[in-house]
Amino acid sequence: MAIEREADRLAVQGLRAGYGQSEVLHSLDFTVGAAEIVVIVGRNGMGKSTLMKSLIGMIPSKGGTIRLDGVDLGPLPSHERVAKGLAYVPQGRMIFPAMTVQENIETGLFVHKTKMIPPDLYTLFPVLQEMRRRRGGNLSGGQQQQLAIARALATNPSVLLLDEPTEGIQPSIIQELARTLRRIRDERGLSIIASEQVLSFALDIADRMLVLEGGRIVHEDARADVDQATVARYLAV
Repeated sequence: MAIEREADRLAVQGLRAGYGQSEVLHSLDFTVGAAEIVVIVGRNGMGKSTLMKSLIGMIPSKGGTIRLDGVDLGPLPSHERVAKGLAYVPQGRMIFPAMTVQENIETGLFVHKTKMIPPDLYTLFPVLQEMRRRRGGNLSGGQQQQLAIARALATNPSVLLLDEPTEGIQPSIIQELARTLRRIRDERGLSIIASEQVLSFALDIADRMLVLEGGRIVHEDARADVDQATVARYLAV
């Protein structure tokens, strides 16, 4: 059982979730510290996306607690979880293709009722400033992922949830994305939870790594202690 510490930003205890009568997540316990990147790795179908949707409130939990800075998020719908400090970038990015880059980012500003895009977003993602008047649907996969993250950051979160952020992105952009996520952690003091199948990317960004297998956390290590061969076996098809 994960013991909630004062320095933890997010604490999950006994989390159970699933669809209908089917339980996918079985009593998960883990914590995420302030300015920590935790990467959850596992093969397809192991429960990674279900976990992300459960944290943001798209899937109601069947048991357990999710606490953000000591506040129980369990009773709150998704939009109130965002207002409390969670931001979510779903698998497949889900940007608005007919809206411009700038308009997409502006949709994240509603939480704090402002129309001013934080200037550091364009500093973090300079390509978005160059393309701010271009429709989101005309961007490459990597650019759309940067846009989705920028839109999430516009809500000024304390915890950023990323579901399979490298999916459909070319290797050079994956490396750039890793650098940007580490920069976000360092400059904003942001905590990040990412689900991932690409082990090289996970190792590049993780402060701590969890392995999800069959809806359970079966392995956990600090980045410095990760045995790549052990983790790779869990990812093998």
